[in-house]
Formats: sequence, C-alpha cells, structure tokens
Amino acid sequence: MDLHFGDSKPTDDERAAVDALLGPPESSWEGADRSDADLRWARGGREARDRRDLLLPGLHAINDRVGWISEGALDYLCRRLTVPPAEAYGVATFYSMFSVRPRPATVLHVCTDLACAAAGAAELCAGVESRLGPGSGVSVERSPCLGLCERAPAALVVRAGVPHSSARPALEDVAVQADSGGWGAAAPKAGNGKAGRGNDPARATAVVAPATPDTAVLAATAPETAPAEPPAATAVPHVGQDDLILLRRIGVVDPLSLDDYRAHGGYTALRRAFALGPAGVIREVTDSGLVGRGGAAFPTGRKWQATASQPDHPHYLVCNADESEPGTFKDRVVMEGDPYALVEAMTIAGYATGAHKGYLYLRGEYPRALDRLTHAIEQARARGLLGDDVLGQGYAFDIEIRRGAGAYICGEETALFNSIEGYRGEPRSKPPFPVEKGLFGKPTAENNVETLVNVLPILTMGAQAYAAIGTGRSTGPKLFCVSGSVDRPGIYELPFGATLGELLELAGVRERLRAVLLGGAAGGFVRPDELDIPLTFEGTREAGTTLGSGVVMAFDDTVSLPRLLLRIAEFFRDESCGQCVPCRVGTVRQEEALHRIAERTGAAAADDIALLREVGRAMRDASICGLGQTAWNVVESAIDRLGAYE
Repeated sequence: MDLHFGDSKPTDDERAAVDALLGPPESSWEGADRSDADLRWARGGREARDRRDLLLPGLHAINDRVGWISEGALDYLCRRLTVPPAEAYGVATFYSMFSVRPRPATVLHVCTDLACAAAGAAELCAGVESRLGPGSGVSVERSPCLGLCERAPAALVVRAGVPHSSARPALEDVAVQADSGGWGAAAPKAGNGKAGRGNDPARATAVVAPATPDTAVLAATAPETAPAEPPAATAVPHVGQDDLILLRRIGVVDPLSLDDYRAHGGYTALRRAFALGPAGVIREVTDSGLVGRGGAAFPTGRKWQATASQPDHPHYLVCNADESEPGTFKDRVVMEGDPYALVEAMTIAGYATGAHKGYLYLRGEYPRALDRLTHAIEQARARGLLGDDVLGQGYAFDIEIRRGAGAYICGEETALFNSIEGYRGEPRSKPPFPVEKGLFGKPTAENNVETLVNVLPILTMGAQAYAAIGTGRSTGPKLFCVSGSVDRPGIYELPFGATLGELLELAGVRERLRAVLLGGAAGGFVRPDELDIPLTFEGTREAGTTLGSGVVMAFDDTVSLPRLLLRIAEFFRDESCGQCVPCRVGTVRQEEALHRIAERTGAAAADDIALLREVGRAMRDASICGLGQTAWNVVESAIDRLGAYE
C-alpha cells in the first residue's frame, strides 16, 4: 500500500460509514469538494487532531460496512482526522479483526485455542473449510480464544453491511429450575417469544457454540436459520443459589430491564456511595481488602486513592472488558447477564476517583455484551442515572463504549490507553503510572469488570462483612472459569480459600485427569496430586503457580500436551506487539524450539529444552510488559512439573 495521500478514492459506502461517525466534512482539507475559500486558508485541522481517538471507531465503521479497509477508505479517514496514513495503516494492521486486503463480507472466525483445541477445533476447521470454498462468499479465519470456553468448540460469524448494534435483542428472562442433584439449570420463561437475535435475518453477528461443521456453515450462509444463542445464565451451573453474591442476579433478573434490576437491589450501592462521599467510598473499598481480579492483585483502594489525589484534571475511569486470556469468559457472562451492575459500579468508581467520563473498552468478539451494555447505558442515561446530574446529586458522569478489534496485548492497561487514543496498542514504559498519567496523559483509574462489580456488595454489606469472606489476605468472593475435561463447565463463584479439588469436584472433573492449567496461557500447570492447593493469591504463589484471572482448565490423557504447548507458543508469537526485542524474538524462538522437539523426547530434546530455559529467562527479565514476562511460564511448568518431554 502506498503510504501517502494518493489518488485512491473511497466508495460511497466507505465515505458514508466515516461520515456517519464524524459528520460531513467541512472543507476540502477533510475530503469535501474544493471551494474558493479552501484555496485561501486551511480550516479544522486542530479540531480534527483533537479527535485522533476516533481512529479506531472509524476503522470499525468501515469494516462493519464493507468488511475490509481499502486504501481509499483509509485515505479518507486519515484526511478527516488529519492522521498520517502510515500511522493509520499501522493501527489498522495491528488488529486481527480488521483486514486491509479484499475479503468477503461474511467472516467465520473459528476458535482454535486451548479449550476449543481440546474439544475438536482442528476437525471443526477442516470440516468448515471443506464445505466453504473460495466461491462461497465466506472467509474462514482461525481465531484465538473467543471467550466461549464453556461451550467449546466455538465459532463467530461477523457480517458486514448490517448495523452492528441497531436492533435490540428480545427479552431473555430465565427461570431457575433445580435438578435432582441440586444444581440450577436455566430455562426460558413461558411467553418470552424469541430469545436473543437468533431469528433475525439481518443481524451482523452470530455465535455458534458448541459448533459443528454443519451449524457453523449454516450460520455463515443462512443466518435466518441459525439457532439462537442460549441465555447467559446457562454458563453458571449453580445459577440461582442463595449463597451467590456477584452472580446472584444472573438468571433471575431480566438483563434488559432497569426496573427489574432496581427491584433486586440495583442502585442501592450508588445511593450509599453518595451518602458516604468520595473519601468514604475509597475508605470502604480499602478496608474491604479488595484487590484487582485481573491477575495483578493490586489493592483497588490504593489505586483509587492515588487517582483521586492527583491535582491534574480531568480524571478518567477505564473499565477493562477486553478479557482475551485463553480460558477466560467470566466478564462476558457478567456483562451479558447483569449489565446494569457494571454501569452502576463504574458510576461509583468515577464518583470516588473524581472522574466525570468513563470508557468501557469491550472485546470486539463479544457482540451480545455490546448490545446489552449499549442498551443499559442508554436506559440509565434516560432515567437520570448517567449524565449531568446523577440521581439528582449534582455529580456528572457518563460512559462511552469503545470496541476492541482482536488484540490480546490490549488487556495491558497502558496498551489499552494507546488503543483508545488511536495508536497501536503497545504498552508504555512505567513510570509514570496510570494514576499519574494515564488515558490522554491524565490521571486514570483502570479496573476490570470483576473488580468493579465487587464494589457493589462492599457498599451494600459493609467493608467488614465483605472482608470476612475468604481469607485474611484474599478477601471476598472470586469467579472461576472452569472448562476442558469437566462435565459442568462454566463460571463458579466461590469464596477465596476453597481448594482446587473442591472446585473441580463441583464442575465434575472426569477420570484420567492429566493436568490442570491455572491462570490461562500466562499461568502454569499443576499435577493431579496437587489439587489441595488453596485458591488464593498467596496459596497459589506458595505452590509455585498463579491464580491469574481465575482460569481453571482441566485436561485428561486424551489431550496431547506437546500440541497444547505448541498452541500456547503460537498464541504468544501471534499476540506479541513486537515493540521490545526480548518478546518479539523470544516468542518466535520459543515456538521454533517447541516445533523441533514436538516429536522428540529425552536426550534428543535436551539441547532445545536448555535453549527454551535461556530464552524464557531473557523474556521474563527484559520484556516491557506482562505478555513477554509470562510467555515462558506454561512451558516451564509443563517441563518441570509434568515432565512433558520425558
């Protein structure tokens, strides 16, 4: 592609997609027809540069309308935002969901990551590709984790030319029916009619999970006949149980009804927050012992206090809903099943930290969560729960959703900031830390979905009662994503301190267990004889592994461990942003070594194992961010704890 303003012209559809987002151009400098006034002076440049953060939404707009981003479309978007084409090209090619080469309007993403690989993703891909040839009008792309691990193997259909979130999904009330074993199962209430958008022929996306070659092809080629996606509550095996705290409304409350949410305790926490004041809220969160649930386990109260105390303004709040860790899907279930809880929690966090604007950065692979949250934000705004005067308290706060586009690295907070600002999602060096200079260079508090929704029970039940749950150093409830070789995969809510064995017993672990992966691709393996590990941050650390974001993936002896390790190495090689040499080169060398030893064991593999250790230490010690620092963890644990290549 020629990386300067050339002669390529956008099509009418491409121009309309950009103009729908940015409004019509005001001068020829932005792409309008040339006028005499434009020959005498340039207008709008400064205002356009201030809108650099609309580059990613602009790329989404083009991709949603046409299915790929042409040179003419990129050129027009660059003119509208006065962004250098070379920079915009770098951003467009950074994300896996975009394409700068022609492709069909319909794209079928087939997950090939860990849970899906163990459930037959290779056979699914082969079956789909054999049915959909070059003339089918469908592009088949092998995808990293789609966040549907409880229903593996999974596929996602994305169709261009259809408004992405214009249609509201039908009501999806669910009732709880207890089975003979005491486990809850979600079932539709009578009189609901259609659930989701499964029967809408004009939908932009379709989720197929568990998928077969026939159902995946049908969803891609005949969307009007594709099955409806099941309710979010089906991902919670113990739905409706009385001891649930974070998941208590899922499967009980209509996720589209603000009135239903309020009837089940919604916005009680925000009212108490206003009664306490910002300092009082931070004190409660600090006394509760809440730490970040994304894996770093940083004290939330300290982060909020550090942000609130910064003299520079404005302050920002960012919700990291870009859960891309293979095996993680808890945030998706919360956003789909209880979206108003996240809106309320973000409002409380903004109030405590002095922020008046919140950004919700959402995975591009979560179409139903996008619909639910868009609807929830609109309803909250219409009812005075967002906007210039929240609940009549004189506090202004609003939320804007920003869609990701397929980049694991954007789960790192500073990479996420760069992505929102319209740059490549590459991590920044620290210090300065985000609480000092974060989004747009201003003080920013960043938390993930699970961390934020924990604030609601802290304020409603009190810090001391919350801290009494769990253990002394790991307080409160925790959500665990269980998948793989278990009978009841899904999201489980348990207090910190429960053992790994207890969790797997609830999930129905199968016989001939070979290994358990904790923490996802950035975590580590444990053996079947180590199931007494307490599921706390300190307990897993003492056991030489990590809790991470709560991923628990069980694998029996039918799963090829070398192939699994190779898939993890491929994942990190693909997802490395390439900014630092240790990660950029190390992830490639790690994959190459694993390819060489995949069919060898013993002394024949010793040299490559020694090389892996050397490369792994270099990545851990010298990489800029957590991706490179943890890329060797799973391979190391498989070699040392499981004897993977003996």
